[in-house]
Amino acid sequence: EPRREELPEQAHIAGAGEITEQEMTETLTVNYMPYAMSVILSRAIPEIDGFKPSHRKLLYTMYKMGLLNNPRTKSANIVGSTMKLNPHGDQAIYETMVRLTAGNEALLHPYVDSKGNFGKAYSKNMQYAASRYTEAKLAPIARELFSDIDMDTVDMVDNYDSTTTEPTLFPVTFPSVLVNANSGIAVGMASNICSFNLREVCAATEAFIKDPGFDPLDYMPAPDFPGGGAIVFDRNALDEIYRTGRGGVRVRSVWKYDKSANCIDVTQIPPTTTSEQIIDKIIDLAKAGKLRDVSDVRDETDKSGLKITIDLKRGVDPEKLMLTLFKRTPLEESFPCNFNILVGGTPMVMGVRDILDEWVGFRRECVKRRTYFKLSAARDRLHLLEGLEKILLDIDKAIKIIRETEQEAEVVPNLMLGFGIDKIQAEFVAEIRLRHLNREYILKRTADIENLKNEIAGLEELLGSSKKISQLIISELREVADKYGQDRRSAIIYDAAEAESEDAAPQTPSYPVSLFFTKEGYFKKITPQSLRLASKQTLKEGDEIVMTVESDNAAELLFFTDMGNCYKAKADDFKDSKASAFGDYVPAALEFDEGEKVLFMAVTMDFKGSVLFFFANGKVARVELAQYATKNRRKKLVNAVSTASPLVAVHVVTEEKEFVLDSSNGRHLIFNTGFLAVKTTKNTAGVNVMTLRRNATVTGVREMADGLFADPKRYRCRAIPAAGSVLAGSDAPEQLSF
Repeated sequence: EPRREELPEQAHIAGAGEITEQEMTETLTVNYMPYAMSVILSRAIPEIDGFKPSHRKLLYTMYKMGLLNNPRTKSANIVGSTMKLNPHGDQAIYETMVRLTAGNEALLHPYVDSKGNFGKAYSKNMQYAASRYTEAKLAPIARELFSDIDMDTVDMVDNYDSTTTEPTLFPVTFPSVLVNANSGIAVGMASNICSFNLREVCAATEAFIKDPGFDPLDYMPAPDFPGGGAIVFDRNALDEIYRTGRGGVRVRSVWKYDKSANCIDVTQIPPTTTSEQIIDKIIDLAKAGKLRDVSDVRDETDKSGLKITIDLKRGVDPEKLMLTLFKRTPLEESFPCNFNILVGGTPMVMGVRDILDEWVGFRRECVKRRTYFKLSAARDRLHLLEGLEKILLDIDKAIKIIRETEQEAEVVPNLMLGFGIDKIQAEFVAEIRLRHLNREYILKRTADIENLKNEIAGLEELLGSSKKISQLIISELREVADKYGQDRRSAIIYDAAEAESEDAAPQTPSYPVSLFFTKEGYFKKITPQSLRLASKQTLKEGDEIVMTVESDNAAELLFFTDMGNCYKAKADDFKDSKASAFGDYVPAALEFDEGEKVLFMAVTMDFKGSVLFFFANGKVARVELAQYATKNRRKKLVNAVSTASPLVAVHVVTEEKEFVLDSSNGRHLIFNTGFLAVKTTKNTAGVNVMTLRRNATVTGVREMADGLFADPKRYRCRAIPAAGSVLAGSDAPEQLSF
């Protein structure tokens, strides 16, 4: 390999091979920020017309191809033409098109009329066919996107190579941003807009124009999803969404019970899931023994639409089963709303009223620009006709001027002098065909002068009246609602509170059990009857029982690990065992991370009280047990306990108690839990309770009991931290074996 100085001069690159230092902030600004801004402004976040750039480029290409009125064409042809505006691969463009089609069923009002297999939004297995097999054209509602686009209603910009132009926005005649769902993930932000019924949105927009202080819930009671489903009405949640643009909407599947076949047919599901996810979850629950009322589940979707069939066992109540499935499967899910929209190049999270305010302002501007375009055209036409009208004075004179003019270039100037008209009028007269030089033609043309004057007066009045513009927007909204409006697809459940009674929760059998937890991480749940028959515990060699609790099969179990995590389960999640069995190995049953070991178990029925964490460094943390309660069935809670010092013991208390701490240097301390303040942070390091000398640690903890010490006052502290005391002669060491 030649050395650098031996390379030819043209091979030397300035700065090649040199290492330069650069501030991290400068690197982010120069290299990353342009990418982030491009994703936010030009890819992932929709604008006030309801479209992302990729949608707009595709639909505008179809419009220019004449697919608003012409028959369908191959999708591959549309994709190829779109590349003139959208410099991406054909697959990315086709995927954008698929979502806009009627066949995919992803939109409430699809903009693309499709023919062929475009897959289904509610199924991940039903994939769309290749673009060479499918056909498409613009749907009738797309007329509302392009009706004014050729009247200078929106700005046009050059495409990426300046060979053609494209619109920056569509002059939509209705708030499409709320009518069709849209979602996207940018850099540092995201957008997720649910769909609303077209008629309801148009009515709400009209109400807003008349009274900006209106309540959107009076006109838009809830979202309306393409796949239907039943929306659980929660006024507070909807108020939050409508006001701030953030929140969640709970959507349930729609089902019916077939008594003759003893099965449940699910025909509508939430928009955030798929039929495969629902079926897989039901199968998993059945295999785990947590869903004993279902004998089979299968997908019976066909040309008539979605259908998931759930076969029931004999005697099962379908209502109660569905309440359980709503709780434990994606048959009920929450749609997360994040109304993040680009307004003037700035991403803004807005509520419904703010969105309507921005859209009405945008639409007003479109109407003004359209009106000014029509006004300019009418004025130009009137100007030409006024010149033509003067020809009526003497048609023969006009012919004579043209015939007697020797040079063609002098025709227009001579007409201007002969009739007192300007150059534009003279050009128009000069271009009239010979066959049109008769009084009948000229009289017909000039008869429009009065109509044009009236039209111009009306347009000028419209431009100067905000009220008339509002009336025009309202009339267009009513026309759109009448022409394209549909009945609601998503039903609204107003009595959800009653439906979510105790029957809604999975019915966990309640009966007394004894819970055993061993040093090696094994767990046993044994009924009293089984213990009476055989009470001798069988354990693995070297293992021992470290915790025994008399509780209930419905109890909640918290397993704390050496990695600071907490794994949650119900006692019912474990099968009834026997004393002669080893039991369930908790790390395997709850799918611990590799190498993670369980240290302690806590048992509770209602998450009331506090949990105390005793650490080897003498600190004790007190955390409300309610901090570990979760609304959903999360199995793993990270950062659930501090790992700054080894965990020695865990105790749950519902009232103030005394505990004995034993240290490795032979000291013992009795302290009351009333000294400890409750912390809100689960992984708090705690407060110093026992003062330890160098290299000493806390080795054991137990509840204080009568008779444990001959003179308890010797070991009891009046304040924390305290060092404790060594054993007195009257206290036998064996009493304090932990």
